[in-house]
Amino acid sequence: MIELEGLTKRFGAKTAVDNLSFQVRPGVVTGFLGPNGAGKSTTMRMMLDLDNPTSGTVRIDGKHYRELPEPLKHIGALLDAKAMHGGRSAYNNLLCLAQSNEIPQSRVDEVLDLVGLTAVAKKKSKGFSLGMGQRLGIASALLGDPEILMFDEPVNGLDPEGILWIRNLMKGLAAEGRTIFVSSHLMSEMALTADHLVVIGQGRLLADLPMADFIQQNSRSYVRLRSPQQERLKDVLHDAGINAVSVPATGTLEIDGASAEQLGELAARHQIVLHELSPQRASLEEAFMRMTADSVEYHAHAPGAPGAPVPPGMAADNPARPADVPAWGAGYEATRKGGE
Repeated sequence: MIELEGLTKRFGAKTAVDNLSFQVRPGVVTGFLGPNGAGKSTTMRMMLDLDNPTSGTVRIDGKHYRELPEPLKHIGALLDAKAMHGGRSAYNNLLCLAQSNEIPQSRVDEVLDLVGLTAVAKKKSKGFSLGMGQRLGIASALLGDPEILMFDEPVNGLDPEGILWIRNLMKGLAAEGRTIFVSSHLMSEMALTADHLVVIGQGRLLADLPMADFIQQNSRSYVRLRSPQQERLKDVLHDAGINAVSVPATGTLEIDGASAEQLGELAARHQIVLHELSPQRASLEEAFMRMTADSVEYHAHAPGAPGAPVPPGMAADNPARPADVPAWGAGYEATRKGGE
């Protein structure tokens, strides 16, 4: 288990992590979500004693990371795939880690085969693609066969086959009773992988609950109905005390507060033909956006859009034009060419 208690990290006047407390339990894949700048990477670095907290504590199986003997046998982590020594081969990178933690040399071959890098084991890692680097980083995390695994953006650079592989790997490891903690910005992938979510914003805990509960609590669920007998259907729903909202663009009705089963049975009793009866639930991405709307630190705007910042030295009426250049086209062209 990973336990965080009152974890806080300040960089000068900036509070990156603010009194964060939660537990990462074994047997499930726990997703770690938050907008850019929310403090996820800083939190994961403090878990591994790469950064010291300003206050609070993190324990791995009841101990600080620095207190773990042969730590790779307790917790494996992928935080930065580029952290490997580029001048060493994939095999030698892993061999050095294995020797430092008294891991048998035979384990190096096992994890290289597991991540699909056996054919390039003797090649220097500086020549690896981003996806190959990710696989090597995952191999290093698995090297000590630990009970706890942490991954930061593990599918970054992987092809579809690689994404499916790492997804199944994490779910399989969790099914063995291991503790899996994974951070990712790919909501569609997290929705397929994680069982439990920890969400932070501006360094503070926003949510710590199962995936299904998170989506349910932070999104609207409704049932969509479409029928060639739309007006009669609306009357039947009204008589049953069910409020239906018409959506002219799609020719459908949207109903809150009633299940698809209830609505289907109601239509059947009144012999109303339905062309569509579909429960609609928000995606993880929609639920996440609603949950973190007030915690996003960096907002992007299209150049020239209302509210978009004007770059330094550029004209307020046209952010694409230098402030010291006249607005008329010929003068601007002449000035630009003269400056070249």
